[in-house]
Amino acid sequence: MEHQYSFGKILFAQDGEKGGTWMGAHENGNIMVLMNGAFERHKRQEAYRESRGIIFLEIFNGPEPVRNFDTIELNDIEPFTLVQWQQNSSSLWEMRWDGQSKFIAEKKPDLPQIWSSAMLYDKPVIQKREQWFDKWLQEGHNFNFQEIMKFHEFGGEGDEMTDLKMNRNGILKTVSITVVEALTNEFVMHYHDTISGERFKNEWRHK
Repeated sequence: MEHQYSFGKILFAQDGEKGGTWMGAHENGNIMVLMNGAFERHKRQEAYRESRGIIFLEIFNGPEPVRNFDTIELNDIEPFTLVQWQQNSSSLWEMRWDGQSKFIAEKKPDLPQIWSSAMLYDKPVIQKREQWFDKWLQEGHNFNFQEIMKFHEFGGEGDEMTDLKMNRNGILKTVSITVVEALTNEFVMHYHDTISGERFKNEWRHK
């Protein structure tokens, strides 16, 4: 869905329950992704002040999301991780909130990287996923959205409890795969509903 905010339009996949999102593209060329948890699995409170998907949009609404993250008040917000591509500086940023402190790290933008939700996977499984990703890269796959979506759908070793497309006894499972292509003057958002099998594509020009 495309929405107008004070600093421009944002294209994002909307969470039907809270109205927030886990992935968005801004018309200024920035892209950002949200994952649950920071460094390790945390014990959830019964309630929080605001959903992380809404906090995502507050941080993303502007030319410098890293600065917004650095200044926003996050007390009583559940821990999360943000990964953000900064268009104007061609830089890649990782931002983590562990419930007590903020952590900001600049990553190498020209190197393929993988992140995993700390709430879904313990450290041994996260390391496994990194190994699968390294193996996938070594196999010489084309770095395009088709191959990336295939990796997210079929990556793993045949164990639905830990594979990238997971199904933990039908209670916790992957319901969708979303990929954003950042082209010269255009974003293309690909969405695969893994429950219904439907696939959607949204092309959107940015500045």
